[in-house]
Amino acid sequence: MLDRVARVSRWTVLFALILFGAALAGCGKSAAPTPPAPAQPPAKLTLYSAVNEEYMHKLAAEFEKETGIKVEALRLSAGEIVARVRAEKNAPKADVWFGGSADGFIQAKQEGLLEKYVSPQAAAIPARLKDPDGYWTGVYIGYIGFVSNRKLLAEKGIPAPTSWEELLQPKLRGQVVAANPGTAGAAYTMLSTLVQLYGEEKAFQYMKALHGVVKNYPRSAVAAAQMAGMGETTVGVAFLQDAVRFREQGMKDIVITAPREGTGYEIGAVSIVKGTTQMAAAKKFIDWTLTKKAQEIGQTVGAYQYPTHPDAKSPAVAESIRNTKLIDYDFVWAGKNRKRLIEKWNESVKQ
Repeated sequence: MLDRVARVSRWTVLFALILFGAALAGCGKSAAPTPPAPAQPPAKLTLYSAVNEEYMHKLAAEFEKETGIKVEALRLSAGEIVARVRAEKNAPKADVWFGGSADGFIQAKQEGLLEKYVSPQAAAIPARLKDPDGYWTGVYIGYIGFVSNRKLLAEKGIPAPTSWEELLQPKLRGQVVAANPGTAGAAYTMLSTLVQLYGEEKAFQYMKALHGVVKNYPRSAVAAAQMAGMGETTVGVAFLQDAVRFREQGMKDIVITAPREGTGYEIGAVSIVKGTTQMAAAKKFIDWTLTKKAQEIGQTVGAYQYPTHPDAKSPAVAESIRNTKLIDYDFVWAGKNRKRLIEKWNESVKQ
């Protein structure tokens, strides 16, 4: 009897121990810490830019160094950026757009392609150099003018042109390079300048006459300045900062002049592309590009535009063109009429 009781007691104790162990195990499981959420991938921006390659890559590298945000940059002409951002509207590939005249940004704003963002840093930028609604902010200024080759001018026995009319002289037939306004921001600035100077009818009469002396229409006006510097054409129409850059790089035959009637200019801008998935990083990029430090980067790599930040130093090598006579260029009008004027140029000039 006692043996039987002892056996039952042993089984009871064993069973209780098993239940107690299971309970402990269950408690241990419920108390286990929640595994950490997977780490978010680091921010990365895709940048479309119309500034020269060296400037673009230096800008991206310095921003990444200061913020840790990687930047994948693609260089396109200003007109190409407008067309590409429009084509990608329903599935944007770019996050930010840097460089190219405000005309293109105004058109893009009108088409709903840009995000509104008023950076705290924009307070330092003069009102005339930024969009009143916050869709773009100016980061630099550049002037349209003439880039001539000293040796070719001497061969033809003519001085460097100092007026729009002098581009039409017979000795320059086939020796003027002016870029395509549909792809090149500088070429559209030229077209808009002439319309604002002379009125639309007279300006298109002029463009038709100019067509008779133009050698070709490259996609970028940078090519026009470079061709003049290399002796491949006598005169190119381009932003003058590009002429200064090529002269500093050793093209010593470059002669820089501007039309005495007055010329147009660009406000190179920066903006966020509508639909970006990297909004926080894009805002950081805008903030950073508007600082004094960031705006002085360009001149270290041959980009000699004038910065828009009042405290940023202008490039000393561009001092000779600072007093270029400018017209009262209407950027809003130019932006709103850009598509129409380019279509008219394609139909009536470049046939």
